[in-house]
Amino acid sequence: MPRKKKKQVTKQPDNGSLLSALLMVFGMISFNAMIFQEIFSSYLSAGFFFSPSTWIKFVELCGGTVSETPQHFQQAELSYISSWFLLAVISTIFLMLGAFGISRKKSIPFQQAFIDWGIRGWRWWGVLILWQFTSFLFLVLEWFPLSEFQLASLPLWIAFQGAGWSTEYLTLIGFASAGSTPTGFSESPLRNTAEPKKKEIVTRSALLLIFSCAIYVVTFTWMNWGLYWELLLPHGDSAMYEEHLWNLTHGKGFRSYLDQGLFLGEHIQFIHLFLIPFHWIYPSQLTMELFESIALASGAIPVYFLARRHSGSESAGLWLACGYLLYFPLQFLDIAIDLKTFRPIGFGVPVLLFALDQLERKRYKTMILLFLVALTAKEDYAIVLAPIGLWIAIFQSKVDQNLQKKKGFLFGLSIAVLSTAYLLVTVAVILPWFRSGVEVHYVGYFSQFGDSLGEVIRNILDPRKLVPALFTVKSLLYVFMILVPLGFLPLFSASRFATCLPLLALLCLNGIAKTPFHHFHAPLIPILFWSACAGITPMTECVNRIKNRMGKKSDSTVLTNQFPNRPAIFLCLNSLMAGLFLSISPAGISFWDSGDSFYWKNLYVPGQRAEMFSRIENLIPIESRVASTDFVHPRYTHYERAYDYSNYSRAVNENQTGAPPDTDYIVIDTTHRYSEIKKPMDIPEYRDHPENWELLPDKTEGYFIILKRKSR
Repeated sequence: MPRKKKKQVTKQPDNGSLLSALLMVFGMISFNAMIFQEIFSSYLSAGFFFSPSTWIKFVELCGGTVSETPQHFQQAELSYISSWFLLAVISTIFLMLGAFGISRKKSIPFQQAFIDWGIRGWRWWGVLILWQFTSFLFLVLEWFPLSEFQLASLPLWIAFQGAGWSTEYLTLIGFASAGSTPTGFSESPLRNTAEPKKKEIVTRSALLLIFSCAIYVVTFTWMNWGLYWELLLPHGDSAMYEEHLWNLTHGKGFRSYLDQGLFLGEHIQFIHLFLIPFHWIYPSQLTMELFESIALASGAIPVYFLARRHSGSESAGLWLACGYLLYFPLQFLDIAIDLKTFRPIGFGVPVLLFALDQLERKRYKTMILLFLVALTAKEDYAIVLAPIGLWIAIFQSKVDQNLQKKKGFLFGLSIAVLSTAYLLVTVAVILPWFRSGVEVHYVGYFSQFGDSLGEVIRNILDPRKLVPALFTVKSLLYVFMILVPLGFLPLFSASRFATCLPLLALLCLNGIAKTPFHHFHAPLIPILFWSACAGITPMTECVNRIKNRMGKKSDSTVLTNQFPNRPAIFLCLNSLMAGLFLSISPAGISFWDSGDSFYWKNLYVPGQRAEMFSRIENLIPIESRVASTDFVHPRYTHYERAYDYSNYSRAVNENQTGAPPDTDYIVIDTTHRYSEIKKPMDIPEYRDHPENWELLPDKTEGYFIILKRKSR
């Protein structure tokens, strides 16, 4: 008689664990409801998330009302009960659905899944409680600069909390395990091994990587092109680079007519000249925008290989690469906060990332070539290349057994010395020579240290002046903005991260680069992701040691099952969550907020102003010399000359404002954001010398004013 199989008995979780989970969730809801009420009761803090109109709608939806204080601050009356109820509903939905998913995925009882998700997930809600506690502490101690920092960094704390909460769930359902990936494909054990064979390179993760890059390119190309067609793309520091290519290929020199002389008096920056073959095919600003988006997206490829090499996990490489594409400081290189869309410095990001990948592949000749190409993106890259050279001198011989210690030291030291020399010669000799001895323009960025290059350098090297200027709230916030979206992962490869410290210090001292919303931080990004990729394994080991000290199970099994994907997922989700509050892309709230200045319909969909310009677009002969205001200026860069008509004094106009003497036409855009001219009599040339200028008939309902010089 065959034996009866015994029923498999699953041990049910005890009631104490269930009670602990319920208390954890209830406690976190209660504490966070108070914080939620405080944040959204004042637009001073709620403004980090919503436009005024959307905030008012949100408050009213929560049952509150908005009023104005005697000091003209908008304040909301939002009840604690409403806040608590909202968070309770959200928690209940995510708790039940999450527990159900964990139960199905891991084949464990629903009650156990409920306990695991409740305790491990909701403990991350304590991040905001920590923010509230430290904010209160700083106020009590009257450390007002730190209180200011706490308020300004609020979106980053919430992003960190949300990323940790989401990462915990993905860990519980197995996404963080080395053998489990979002698409179910197998892993290649690549950590600390040679490069994969060619047949191993094209995998599902690689295809997903290409798809992710394509989404980025399509999205940002559409946004950039939309700004161009909507006449919101500025000429200065953006479309002027397309003018460089047009003028160079038409015998006018490597220059724009924004200022006198060759552009090399501004920066040693000519990487965009590599676009000339494509510009010949389609000579337009749209070509420039397309290729910059492609270039920035391509940086995800070396990030993928770097992360895969350091982690031994293909999916970890994919998570890191997606985190790179979602990283809001990278996206601001494509479209800056002031809507400047094209800057050659952005091309250096993928170039330097590929160079660092070649460094780890021990292909030093290719690496040096890419280093040189990166320098053509802007001289700023020398600031990070010098420390990278020192890193090679100290550490590369330990990684590359074939590189002798002495030879590696001399090799790296040579890179450091030559990069430093290049930077000094460029700033002190080459740029002033092209500027006829005039001081380089970015000395003004450090005006608190002096008025000349020598004075600025001397004062920066003086610790008594450097330390107070460096350790400020602005600096702390800047560091938070670049590290929180990366989950602080770069810090786990301290030696690599240290190579960006000189540039990071300069950015903190820069009077203009107050946030990574412009372009100055571009050379930082390759270093941050290089160190983040290398930080995966050290972070794994750090967490493992902490678990050991806490008396929890921490062995090779735990290491395999939960890492290396968890740090990579954490970085990607931090990047996603931070972008939700700080990005102007479709990944950010402001993109969809109809009351926000970055609302997509206001920026990327051509409106009446663009339609009015189409009526006069072909009115002026192509051989004319045209002076125009900034946002319409990009449409005239292919004319004989395109002058800037503004309140800035220009060398091409004998250091005066207005139109140069040889101008044939003046085009005024009366409705752009900086326009001070609303009618013809506001134009000095027409008001003061009507005998020289003819006012052309208005075909644009007052949107544009065109003056034509009368025959002499």
